[in-house]
Amino acid sequence: MIVTQQQPNIRHLTLPDLEEYFVAAGDKKFRAKQVYEWIWQKHAHSFEAMTNLSKDLRQKLSEQFTLPALQVDATQYSADGTIKSRFKTHDGHLVEGVLIPTENRQTACVSSQIGCSLSCKFCATGYMDRKRNLSYDEIYDEVVLINQQAERVYNKKLSNIVFMGMGEPLLNYNNVLKAIERIGAEDGLGMSHKRITVSTAGVAKMIKKLGDDKVRFKLALSLHAANDTKRNEIMPINESNNIKALVEALNYFYKNTKNEITFEYILFKNFNDSQKDADELVKIYRQVPADLVNIIEYNPIDAVKFTKPDEETTQHFMQYLEAHKVNAHLRRSRGKDIDAACGQLANKES
Repeated sequence: MIVTQQQPNIRHLTLPDLEEYFVAAGDKKFRAKQVYEWIWQKHAHSFEAMTNLSKDLRQKLSEQFTLPALQVDATQYSADGTIKSRFKTHDGHLVEGVLIPTENRQTACVSSQIGCSLSCKFCATGYMDRKRNLSYDEIYDEVVLINQQAERVYNKKLSNIVFMGMGEPLLNYNNVLKAIERIGAEDGLGMSHKRITVSTAGVAKMIKKLGDDKVRFKLALSLHAANDTKRNEIMPINESNNIKALVEALNYFYKNTKNEITFEYILFKNFNDSQKDADELVKIYRQVPADLVNIIEYNPIDAVKFTKPDEETTQHFMQYLEAHKVNAHLRRSRGKDIDAACGQLANKES
């Protein structure tokens, strides 16, 4: 039996790789640049779409390479303007991304993994198995497809990208950084890294690696509890990456990059919403050069019985932070009616 080697993904070739391929094939070197533009700037999802190449060349490329791309599998529109998309990968997996429009911004919330392995108790994705990492070209496709939605529906391009969808970005480190490099490249989407935020549940070693690599994007830490006992209860990753280790890693990251750091903190009724909890949060905030604490409304999911505190408790919590000179912002939920809000992404049927 003859076993044929799988054709390589053409998007995993660099421009010099493509130039080498065309020269070796006896073709013109400039063909490489044409193909590269189709892949990364014109967003071709098939060789047939590369219309300035001859039919024979397109056929030859399709025989020697693959061009796997995300496809939009389902789209839901929220009453508040949020759009959730379910994407299908070339091998049949599903992953979700969200377009969040406001008056001044068009933000893409993108996923980095299919499912998640961290099992955070309040997050719908945490109750799914992690199937695999998304490759950098798949993450790039998410951004491209959401940008096309923004242009089609709102006549505006994306202004911001947040890695706050499905999965833990720092456990798919290389693909996430390569995707961001392509998103920022002039021969990619040309978006400033300062408009990109990567959110992590807290992988101290990889936060330090971000510092070593001197990345230029912003970092958000999903804190959600300001002492180890409570954080262990809702975020198992804290058992191996406790708050002290994360504070040290964030300071290292800042020292090496001077990039903006944000804390994310979901309020849960009768769990982390007391004045004592607020005081512990103030103490952590003072240990890190953080720019902002985002206080997030809890969005219910089927698997657990957490609820959000009443408005009065929320306001008291915010007032305590503000009285203690914490730059805090209350983030109201978007897209709750289509399960597109923070912590709700789970590939549910529309």
